[in-house]
Amino acid sequence: MERDMSIFLKRQADLHDISLVSEYASSLFSELIESLHRKKSNKVVVLIDEYDKPILDSIGTPEATEIRAFLQKFYVVLKGADDHLKFVLLTGVTKVAKVSIFSVLNSPNDITLSDKYASICGYTQEELERDFSEYIDDTAVHVDMTRKDLLAKIRKMYDGYTWNGKTSVYNPFSTLMFFENKKFSNYWFETGTPTFLINRLKKHGLAKTVLEPVIVDSSAFDSYDPDAIDDVSLLFQTGYLTVKNKEMIDGDFQYTLEVPNIEVRESLMKHLLSAFTQYPVAQLGVLGKAMLQQIRNYDAEGFTNNLRKMLAGVPYTLQPEDHATDDATEARYHIIFQVWMTLLGFNIQSERLTDSGRMDAVLLQGEVAIVAELKYHASTKLDTLLEQAIAQIREKRYYEPFLDKKIILLGLAFGGNEVACRIESLDIS
Repeated sequence: MERDMSIFLKRQADLHDISLVSEYASSLFSELIESLHRKKSNKVVVLIDEYDKPILDSIGTPEATEIRAFLQKFYVVLKGADDHLKFVLLTGVTKVAKVSIFSVLNSPNDITLSDKYASICGYTQEELERDFSEYIDDTAVHVDMTRKDLLAKIRKMYDGYTWNGKTSVYNPFSTLMFFENKKFSNYWFETGTPTFLINRLKKHGLAKTVLEPVIVDSSAFDSYDPDAIDDVSLLFQTGYLTVKNKEMIDGDFQYTLEVPNIEVRESLMKHLLSAFTQYPVAQLGVLGKAMLQQIRNYDAEGFTNNLRKMLAGVPYTLQPEDHATDDATEARYHIIFQVWMTLLGFNIQSERLTDSGRMDAVLLQGEVAIVAELKYHASTKLDTLLEQAIAQIREKRYYEPFLDKKIILLGLAFGGNEVACRIESLDIS
């Protein structure tokens, strides 16, 4: 790292006919800044992109401590070079506590959540429609959609990133790739499967975090120790959660974090479901469409058969070394069910409170509301569990908030290696 940084800095000096004489990278950095100022008679602008990449790449390795020490020594040069600097901008995924550049520099301004810079990292709606107008029209013709309908779908897929809960921007990479290919796809997620993130969500039981809004205070955005990363902070800083609402409560801001858009949500759901069930990601889309149609057609047998396919690997992933309790195992099946239904396109509201109890989940899609109850017991017959599930929905009248929709009752039963379901229509005449 010392050698590579030194070579890079000398190459920058050569571009300006400057000869550097220092031996180490940090000294070369300082010498280059001062020499540029004196030669050009203008103060220097320093732009450092992904300052934290070496730190993230080395987490958990023997080199981690040395790399942090090197970067701290390198970046501290900026403080001593203050007389020669006009402007410094550092960008990165994370705000790492153990590299004290934020304390050794002259009080840098963290603009992550600043209203003033809320639109700096993406395209606003106005910019999209103004600067990509020709591309929008060409793509609309190509996919046989009206301009209005195409814009609505692009917005659902690639918009939704906010840092103040008000100003929303599009993912630049995904937007550009969409116009290049004239096809909706999960471009950003496909640049690299976030295996480490999927494993964390699975291991720490955080699948629910990306299914439902998360409420945090401002401490969630503070710098953190890379050896003990907070999961919600990591999800926010890596772009899987974004600020959807910001409000002042008792003198401190409270933030509501959610997945930004369909692109991120669908990609996460597919990889999470595959991680839980071992079912191939590439085959989930076809299976999902079939299961959605089976629910609508009250095809319990077909739906059950596809559940068996999907859950073939689950018994192995659900059995920790200390043997999970029935409640813990049911909770994991519940998460899998939530992830699966979200992938099918339902707006899922889990554990929704009513005046008569707490339902497991309600799945909303257009004019259809599917009220679901899930039961697990290792030794109870599946038919008995299904009767209990459907009876609970009816007795507790979980369906009452959705009487303006077509209501379907869905009972799910898991027992050992077996699974069954019951699908019924609601007749309240």
